[in-house]
Amino acid sequence: MRVCVIGTGYVGLVTGACLAHIGHDVICVDNNEEKVKLMKSGQSPIFEPGLSEIMQSAIQAEKIHFTSDLAAGVDHGEILFIAVGTPPLPTGESDTRYVEAVARGIGENLNGGYKVIVNKSTVPIGSGDWVRMLVLDGIAERQKTLIPAGGVPSDEKLTEFAAEFDVVSNPEFLREGSAVHDTFNPDRIVLGGNSQRAVALMQQLYAPIVERKYADDQSLPPVPILATDLSSAEMIKYAANAFLATKISFINEVANICDRVGADVTQVAKGIGLDSRIGNKFLQAGIGWGGSCFPKDVSALIHTADDYGYEAQLMKAAVSVNERQRLIALEKLQQVLKILKGKTVGLLGLTFKPDTDDLRDAPALILIEQLNRLGAKVKAYDPIISQTGMRHGLSGVLVETDAERLADGCDALVLVTEWQQFSTLDYVKMAKLMAHPVIIDGRNFLDPEAMIRAGFQYVGVGR
Repeated sequence: MRVCVIGTGYVGLVTGACLAHIGHDVICVDNNEEKVKLMKSGQSPIFEPGLSEIMQSAIQAEKIHFTSDLAAGVDHGEILFIAVGTPPLPTGESDTRYVEAVARGIGENLNGGYKVIVNKSTVPIGSGDWVRMLVLDGIAERQKTLIPAGGVPSDEKLTEFAAEFDVVSNPEFLREGSAVHDTFNPDRIVLGGNSQRAVALMQQLYAPIVERKYADDQSLPPVPILATDLSSAEMIKYAANAFLATKISFINEVANICDRVGADVTQVAKGIGLDSRIGNKFLQAGIGWGGSCFPKDVSALIHTADDYGYEAQLMKAAVSVNERQRLIALEKLQQVLKILKGKTVGLLGLTFKPDTDDLRDAPALILIEQLNRLGAKVKAYDPIISQTGMRHGLSGVLVETDAERLADGCDALVLVTEWQQFSTLDYVKMAKLMAHPVIIDGRNFLDPEAMIRAGFQYVGVGR
C-alpha cells in the first residue's frame, strides 16, 4: 500500500520505517531539510535500537523515501499518518498547532481519490472531528486560491476538489528504547473511526503485523484489533499511560513506607506482582517517571477532565508523588554526606530511560538543578549522551567520557538510568578512585551485596 507519514520523530520515523520493512511504499515528510538530508543518507536522527538497520534496508529496497515536500507525500499516500509532536503547554494541555498546520496542509493538497487520514500523534480527545474540520478548511482555502472571486469552477476543478477522505485514530503504544520491537510485537492495535471502509484499509495495512509475520514468536495467535469510535480510541491512549504512571507512583509510595519500616520493596513488588490481577510490570520502585509521554499525557488528561468540570484526583496524586520521588536521591545523599556544598556527585545515566537518547523531562535534570542549588559539583556519564556529545537541555554538569573518569574524586555516585552496561562496570576500581565510595541506586538495579563487596556504601530505594 502507499503510505505517507508526516513527522519523523520517535513515532513517525519508527512507523514509517517499519511499514516500509513489511513491504509498503512509504514517503516520510518532515519540514526540517537537514533532518531529511540525514535520513536520505540512511542515518537516523534519533537513537532507537534496530531503527537504523531497517531504515537502510528499506532505502536499499526503495520502499522508503524522505522529503520536505508535503504535496508530494499527500499525492503519494492512500493512507496519510499525522505523526507530529504535541508537546505540553505550561497549562498542561497539549500544543496541537503542529497537528493543525499539517491537517490544513493535507486539505490544501488533496486532489481527488480516497484517502485515510490517521491521527498517530497523541491528541486531545475529540481531535478526530477537529482534524476533519481542518482538512475541509484546507480544501476551502485551496478553492479560494484557484478560483477567482465570483468565478464559476470548471468541471475539471470540481473533480479536483471532490476529495473523499475519512479520519481514523490509531494511537501508538511504543516504548522508547524498544519501539521497533513493539511495532512488530504489539499487544493490540486500536482503530477508532466511523467509516468501515477506512478501518478495513487500516486492517489491510497492518495485516502482516496482525498475522505475526514479523513477530519474535510467530506461533502466537493474531494480534487483537479493537475497533472503536474516535473519542474512545483517543481516550485509550491517555488512559493506558495514566494507569502505568499511577502504577509506578503507587510502588514508589510503597517503597517510601518500606524505607521507614524496614521492608524491601523489591520483595514486596515481587509478591504483589504474582497476583494475576496486578501483574509484575511497572512495579520497579525508583526516582520516578519522566520522558515525552507519561508527564505530557497525564497532564493532558487532567486538563481535559478540568475542562469538563471533573477533578481527576487520583491522577493529580500520581503526578504529585512523582514530583516528590525525584528528590528521593537528593534526600538520601544528604542523609549520607550531610552537607552537599563543596561535594562532588556523579550521575550514572542522564536519559529518562535506557536505550534512548531522550532527555525530555528526565529525572536527571531535576537532580542536576537541585545539586547545583545546594552547591555541589555535578558530573555525569551516559552511554549515549557522552558518546554523541549531545548537550541539549544540559547545564551545570560536566559530562565525562567513561564511568571511571566519572568516579574519580566523587563523594558519591547516583545511578539514575538503568543502562544494562552499568551492571558490568569495574566497581572495585571505581570505588578506589572515589573520595567517598557511596552509591545511591536510584533504580534498585544493582546487587547490594556485590556493591558492598566492591567497597561501596550501598543505598537503594525502599530497600
